[in-house]
Amino acid sequence: MSRRVPQDPQLDGTDLKILAALSRDGRLTNAALAAQVGVAESTCAYRVRALRASGVITAIHAHIDTAALGRPLHAIIRVRLGGHNRDPVRTLFDRLVETPGVLAVFHVSGDDDFLVHAAVATPQDLRDLILERITVHPGVRQTQTQLVFEARTGVGVLPPSPALEDRKATRPTR
Repeated sequence: MSRRVPQDPQLDGTDLKILAALSRDGRLTNAALAAQVGVAESTCAYRVRALRASGVITAIHAHIDTAALGRPLHAIIRVRLGGHNRDPVRTLFDRLVETPGVLAVFHVSGDDDFLVHAAVATPQDLRDLILERITVHPGVRQTQTQLVFEARTGVGVLPPSPALEDRKATRPTR
């Protein structure tokens, strides 16, 4: 799967406000989004369509609590390959992203070739995922697994919103 690269999107302050609002709550109605951004509903709808058409907005996702689905154990599995021929690497990449329990796969540089973020129910399920879905691939030379104790989402790439900055400034310090 290749990602479409946006064609030189000329983003202005209104676009950035729309993106920030949708990043916080992708379920906003057009009316609520327009009110937050301070533009007419027709303008807002046009801008959102343009952001989608240009590839800036690629999708809107729900964040799911994997523990509520019986998969409370998260791990990062580092995968090293024995060789780096294009077809076997792509085949492994495709298989990894299609593996149940895998949340994300990163093809990376450095000592490791892939980082696999997985959510499973038990340590035994984690072992099975590694032994039955990853190390069985002929190109895999080594794996190393790290358990995730806690994860937080970063602030992202959008500039901070003035409302958020105002709240930070008025927060008492300890």
